Amino acid sequence: MGDRDWCCIDAARRRRVPRVPLFVGSDDTPVGSVARAHLDALGRWPALIDVAPDAVRLRAVPDLDARLDEVHAALRDDGWIRAWRGERFTLWQPRTMRPLAAIERAAARFWGTLTLGAHANGYVADDAGRPWALWIAQRSWHKPTDPGKLDNLVGGGVPHGQSPFDALVREGWEEAGLDAATMAAARPGRVIVLDCDIAEGLQHEHLHVWDLPLPRDVMPRNQDGEVAALRLVPVDEALALAATGAMTVDAALATLDFALRHRLLDATQHARLAERAASLWRTGDAAA
Repeated sequence: MGDRDWCCIDAARRRRVPRVPLFVGSDDTPVGSVARAHLDALGRWPALIDVAPDAVRLRAVPDLDARLDEVHAALRDDGWIRAWRGERFTLWQPRTMRPLAAIERAAARFWGTLTLGAHANGYVADDAGRPWALWIAQRSWHKPTDPGKLDNLVGGGVPHGQSPFDALVREGWEEAGLDAATMAAARPGRVIVLDCDIAEGLQHEHLHVWDLPLPRDVMPRNQDGEVAALRLVPVDEALALAATGAMTVDAALATLDFALRHRLLDATQHARLAERAASLWRTGDAAA
Protein backbone atom coordinates (compact mmCIF):
# COMPACT_ATOMS: atom_id res chain seq x y z
CA MET A 1 0.00 0.00 0.00
CA GLY A 2 1.61 3.24 -1.15
CA ASP A 3 0.69 6.68 0.12
CA ARG A 4 -0.33 7.69 -3.43
CA ASP A 5 -3.19 5.18 -3.13
CA TRP A 6 -5.09 7.52 -0.82
CA CYS A 7 -7.25 9.01 -3.60
CA CYS A 8 -9.66 10.39 -0.99
CA ILE A 9 -7.25 13.26 -0.32
CA ASP A 10 -7.43 14.56 -3.87
CA ALA A 11 -11.15 13.76 -4.12
CA ALA A 12 -11.90 15.99 -1.13
CA ARG A 13 -10.75 19.06 -3.11
CA ARG A 14 -11.74 18.07 -6.66
CA ARG A 15 -13.62 20.95 -8.29
CA ARG A 16 -14.48 21.01 -12.00
CA VAL A 17 -17.92 22.64 -12.19
CA PRO A 18 -17.90 26.44 -12.64
CA ARG A 19 -19.89 28.08 -9.85
CA VAL A 20 -20.85 31.58 -8.68
CA PRO A 21 -21.18 32.70 -5.04
CA LEU A 22 -24.49 32.57 -3.18
CA PHE A 23 -25.46 35.34 -0.75
CA VAL A 24 -28.42 35.87 1.57
CA GLY A 25 -29.87 39.33 2.12
CA SER A 26 -27.38 42.20 2.26
CA ASP A 27 -24.60 40.10 3.80
CA ASP A 28 -21.49 40.05 1.61
CA THR A 29 -20.19 36.79 3.07
CA PRO A 30 -21.03 33.94 0.67
CA VAL A 31 -23.09 31.15 2.21
CA GLY A 32 -22.59 28.80 -0.71
CA SER A 33 -22.30 28.69 -4.49
CA VAL A 34 -24.44 27.79 -7.49
CA ALA A 35 -23.37 26.00 -10.66
CA ARG A 36 -23.42 28.36 -13.64
CA ALA A 37 -25.42 25.76 -15.52
CA HIS A 38 -28.25 26.18 -12.97
CA LEU A 39 -28.62 29.97 -13.16
CA ASP A 40 -31.36 29.93 -15.80
CA ALA A 41 -33.39 27.48 -13.72
CA LEU A 42 -33.49 30.00 -10.86
CA GLY A 43 -34.97 32.79 -12.97
CA ARG A 44 -38.49 31.51 -12.22
CA TRP A 45 -38.45 33.12 -8.77
CA PRO A 46 -37.43 36.79 -9.23
CA ALA A 47 -39.27 37.87 -6.06
CA LEU A 48 -37.07 35.57 -3.97
CA ILE A 49 -33.87 35.04 -5.96
CA ASP A 50 -31.77 37.71 -7.62
CA VAL A 51 -29.75 36.00 -10.36
CA ALA A 52 -26.76 37.72 -11.96
CA PRO A 53 -24.02 36.28 -14.18
CA ASP A 54 -21.52 36.45 -11.34
CA ALA A 55 -23.63 35.84 -8.21
CA VAL A 56 -26.95 34.65 -6.80
CA ARG A 57 -28.63 36.36 -3.86
CA LEU A 58 -31.55 35.08 -1.80
CA ARG A 59 -33.73 37.81 -0.41
CA ALA A 60 -33.95 37.74 3.40
CA VAL A 61 -37.71 37.25 3.58
CA PRO A 62 -39.39 36.34 6.90
CA ASP A 63 -40.68 32.99 5.61
CA LEU A 64 -37.45 31.92 3.90
CA ASP A 65 -37.81 28.27 4.96
CA ALA A 66 -41.25 27.90 3.39
CA ARG A 67 -40.34 29.85 0.27
CA LEU A 68 -37.27 27.71 -0.29
CA ASP A 69 -39.33 24.56 0.22
CA GLU A 70 -41.42 25.57 -2.79
CA VAL A 71 -38.31 26.27 -4.87
CA HIS A 72 -36.69 22.99 -3.89
CA ALA A 73 -39.77 20.93 -4.71
CA ALA A 74 -39.88 22.48 -8.18
CA LEU A 75 -36.16 21.96 -8.72
CA ARG A 76 -36.51 18.32 -7.64
CA ASP A 77 -39.37 17.80 -10.10
CA ASP A 78 -37.21 19.28 -12.86
CA GLY A 79 -34.28 17.02 -11.99
CA TRP A 80 -31.94 19.73 -10.65
CA ILE A 81 -32.01 18.50 -7.04
CA ARG A 82 -31.13 14.82 -6.70
CA ALA A 83 -31.16 12.20 -3.91
CA TRP A 84 -34.07 13.81 -2.03
CA ARG A 85 -33.99 12.85 1.65
CA GLY A 86 -36.95 14.48 3.37
CA GLU A 87 -34.55 15.66 6.11
CA ARG A 88 -33.84 19.19 7.30
CA PHE A 89 -30.33 20.62 7.30
CA THR A 90 -29.29 24.04 8.53
CA LEU A 91 -28.47 26.81 6.09
CA TRP A 92 -25.48 28.30 7.92
CA GLN A 93 -23.82 31.67 7.72
CA PRO A 94 -20.37 30.04 7.63
CA ARG A 95 -18.38 32.89 9.15
CA THR A 96 -20.51 33.20 12.30
CA MET A 97 -22.24 29.77 12.18
CA ARG A 98 -25.55 31.54 12.60
CA PRO A 99 -28.51 29.50 11.28
CA LEU A 100 -30.33 31.32 8.48
CA ALA A 101 -32.92 28.71 7.54
CA ALA A 102 -33.75 25.01 7.60
CA ILE A 103 -33.67 23.42 4.15
CA GLU A 104 -34.03 20.01 2.50
CA ARG A 105 -30.81 18.03 2.92
CA ALA A 106 -30.37 17.36 -0.80
CA ALA A 107 -30.76 21.07 -1.57
CA ALA A 108 -27.58 21.82 0.37
CA ARG A 109 -25.60 20.18 -2.44
CA PHE A 110 -27.45 22.20 -5.09
CA TRP A 111 -26.62 25.45 -3.28
CA GLY A 112 -23.13 24.34 -2.20
CA THR A 113 -23.86 25.40 1.38
CA LEU A 114 -21.96 24.27 4.46
CA THR A 115 -23.07 20.99 5.99
CA LEU A 116 -21.77 19.15 9.03
CA GLY A 117 -20.96 15.47 9.26
CA ALA A 118 -20.14 13.15 12.18
CA HIS A 119 -18.19 9.88 11.86
CA ALA A 120 -16.74 7.50 14.43
CA ASN A 121 -13.97 4.98 13.89
CA GLY A 122 -15.13 2.10 16.05
CA TYR A 123 -12.05 0.10 17.05
CA VAL A 124 -10.84 -2.67 19.29
CA ALA A 125 -7.48 -2.30 21.04
CA ASP A 126 -4.93 -4.90 22.00
CA ASP A 127 -3.70 -5.45 25.56
CA ALA A 128 -1.27 -2.54 25.19
CA GLY A 129 -4.08 -0.19 24.17
CA ARG A 130 -3.03 0.03 20.51
CA PRO A 131 -5.79 -0.34 17.87
CA TRP A 132 -5.62 -3.76 16.22
CA ALA A 133 -8.97 -3.87 14.38
CA LEU A 134 -11.62 -1.49 13.03
CA TRP A 135 -15.32 -2.09 12.61
CA ILE A 136 -16.25 -1.52 8.97
CA ALA A 137 -19.81 -1.07 7.70
CA GLN A 138 -21.10 -1.80 4.23
CA ARG A 139 -23.74 0.70 3.16
CA SER A 140 -27.14 -0.58 2.11
CA TRP A 141 -27.60 -1.02 -1.63
CA HIS A 142 -30.71 1.15 -1.27
CA LYS A 143 -28.87 4.25 -0.01
CA PRO A 144 -29.28 7.28 -2.30
CA THR A 145 -25.54 8.01 -2.17
CA ASP A 146 -22.66 5.54 -2.42
CA PRO A 147 -24.84 2.40 -2.22
CA GLY A 148 -22.89 -0.72 -1.27
CA LYS A 149 -19.63 1.09 -0.49
CA LEU A 150 -17.71 0.59 2.72
CA ASP A 151 -18.07 3.08 5.56
CA ASN A 152 -17.02 3.79 9.12
CA LEU A 153 -18.92 2.05 11.90
CA VAL A 154 -20.91 5.22 12.59
CA GLY A 155 -21.38 8.12 10.21
CA GLY A 156 -23.95 10.56 8.92
CA GLY A 157 -25.00 14.12 8.33
CA VAL A 158 -25.91 16.50 11.12
CA PRO A 159 -29.57 17.57 10.81
CA HIS A 160 -31.07 20.90 11.75
CA GLY A 161 -31.25 21.34 15.52
CA GLN A 162 -28.54 18.82 16.41
CA SER A 163 -24.87 19.22 17.26
CA PRO A 164 -22.30 16.92 15.64
CA PHE A 165 -22.07 14.88 18.85
CA ASP A 166 -25.88 14.68 19.12
CA ALA A 167 -25.92 13.28 15.60
CA LEU A 168 -23.11 10.85 16.41
CA VAL A 169 -25.02 9.44 19.40
CA ARG A 170 -28.21 9.09 17.36
CA GLU A 171 -26.38 7.44 14.45
CA GLY A 172 -24.56 5.16 16.90
CA TRP A 173 -27.87 3.58 17.82
CA GLU A 174 -29.43 3.61 14.35
CA GLU A 175 -26.42 2.24 12.49
CA ALA A 176 -24.75 0.02 15.10
CA GLY A 177 -27.18 -0.50 18.00
CA LEU A 178 -24.82 1.28 20.41
CA ASP A 179 -26.52 3.08 23.28
CA ALA A 180 -25.73 6.58 24.54
CA ALA A 181 -23.57 5.26 27.39
CA THR A 182 -21.37 3.39 24.90
CA MET A 183 -21.17 6.40 22.58
CA ALA A 184 -20.10 8.59 25.51
CA ALA A 185 -16.66 6.96 25.26
CA ALA A 186 -16.08 8.60 21.84
CA ARG A 187 -13.15 11.00 21.75
CA PRO A 188 -12.79 13.74 19.14
CA GLY A 189 -10.21 13.66 16.39
CA ARG A 190 -9.90 16.30 13.69
CA VAL A 191 -12.49 18.20 11.71
CA ILE A 192 -11.93 17.52 8.01
CA VAL A 193 -12.96 20.15 5.46
CA LEU A 194 -14.34 18.80 2.17
CA ASP A 195 -14.99 21.04 -0.82
CA CYS A 196 -15.62 18.86 -3.84
CA ASP A 197 -17.95 18.13 -6.72
CA ILE A 198 -20.15 15.08 -6.24
CA ALA A 199 -23.02 13.68 -8.28
CA GLU A 200 -25.60 15.72 -6.33
CA GLY A 201 -23.74 19.04 -6.59
CA LEU A 202 -21.07 20.50 -4.32
CA GLN A 203 -20.13 18.92 -1.01
CA HIS A 204 -18.86 21.67 1.26
CA GLU A 205 -18.68 19.94 4.62
CA HIS A 206 -16.99 20.00 7.99
CA LEU A 207 -16.62 16.33 8.88
CA HIS A 208 -16.21 15.81 12.64
CA VAL A 209 -14.27 12.64 13.41
CA TRP A 210 -14.32 10.65 16.65
CA ASP A 211 -12.53 7.57 17.96
CA LEU A 212 -14.81 5.02 19.62
CA PRO A 213 -13.05 2.28 21.62
CA LEU A 214 -15.17 -0.85 21.95
CA PRO A 215 -14.69 -3.97 24.09
CA ARG A 216 -13.98 -7.17 22.19
CA ASP A 217 -17.28 -8.69 23.20
CA VAL A 218 -19.44 -5.86 21.80
CA MET A 219 -21.16 -6.86 18.57
CA PRO A 220 -22.65 -3.85 16.74
CA ARG A 221 -25.99 -4.49 15.02
CA ASN A 222 -27.67 -2.21 12.54
CA GLN A 223 -31.15 -0.97 13.53
CA ASP A 224 -32.40 1.19 10.64
CA GLY A 225 -31.75 -0.96 7.56
CA GLU A 226 -29.18 1.46 6.14
CA VAL A 227 -26.25 -0.91 6.70
CA ALA A 228 -25.97 -4.17 4.79
CA ALA A 229 -23.19 -5.71 6.90
CA LEU A 230 -20.77 -5.00 9.75
CA ARG A 231 -17.42 -6.73 10.23
CA LEU A 232 -14.36 -6.38 12.41
CA VAL A 233 -11.31 -5.95 10.18
CA PRO A 234 -7.61 -6.00 11.18
CA VAL A 235 -6.10 -2.53 11.06
CA ASP A 236 -3.79 -3.19 8.08
CA GLU A 237 -6.65 -4.56 6.02
CA ALA A 238 -8.93 -1.69 7.01
CA LEU A 239 -6.31 0.88 6.00
CA ALA A 240 -5.87 -0.86 2.65
CA LEU A 241 -9.63 -0.67 2.03
CA ALA A 242 -9.60 3.04 2.82
CA ALA A 243 -6.49 3.71 0.72
CA THR A 244 -7.60 1.90 -2.42
CA GLY A 245 -11.05 3.42 -2.85
CA ALA A 246 -13.32 0.72 -1.44
CA MET A 247 -14.64 3.18 1.16
CA THR A 248 -16.60 6.36 0.63
CA VAL A 249 -14.43 9.47 0.46
CA ASP A 250 -15.76 10.64 3.84
CA ALA A 251 -15.06 7.31 5.53
CA ALA A 252 -11.62 6.97 3.96
CA LEU A 253 -10.66 10.43 5.21
CA ALA A 254 -11.93 9.63 8.71
CA THR A 255 -9.92 6.40 8.64
CA LEU A 256 -6.81 8.25 7.48
CA ASP A 257 -7.24 10.75 10.32
CA PHE A 258 -7.43 7.82 12.75
CA ALA A 259 -4.32 6.19 11.24
CA LEU A 260 -2.27 9.38 11.45
CA ARG A 261 -3.26 10.24 15.00
CA HIS A 262 -2.61 6.69 16.24
CA ARG A 263 0.65 6.34 14.25
CA LEU A 264 -0.53 3.19 12.45
CA LEU A 265 1.61 3.79 9.34
CA ASP A 266 5.35 3.51 8.90
CA ALA A 267 7.26 6.73 9.54
CA THR A 268 7.93 7.58 5.88
CA GLN A 269 4.33 7.05 4.78
CA HIS A 270 3.04 8.89 7.83
CA ALA A 271 5.12 11.96 6.99
CA ARG A 272 4.08 11.97 3.33
CA LEU A 273 0.38 11.48 4.01
CA ALA A 274 0.34 14.04 6.80
CA GLU A 275 1.81 16.57 4.39
CA ARG A 276 -0.65 15.67 1.60
CA ALA A 277 -3.66 15.86 3.90
CA ALA A 278 -2.66 18.94 5.93
CA SER A 279 -4.82 21.29 3.85
CA LEU A 280 -7.93 19.26 4.75
CA TRP A 281 -7.66 19.70 8.50
CA ARG A 282 -9.61 22.60 9.94
CA THR A 283 -7.24 25.15 11.44
CA GLY A 284 -6.67 24.52 15.15
CA ASP A 285 -7.49 20.81 15.13
CA ALA A 286 -5.07 18.20 16.46
CA ALA A 287 -1.78 17.97 14.59
CA ALA A 288 -0.60 14.82 12.87
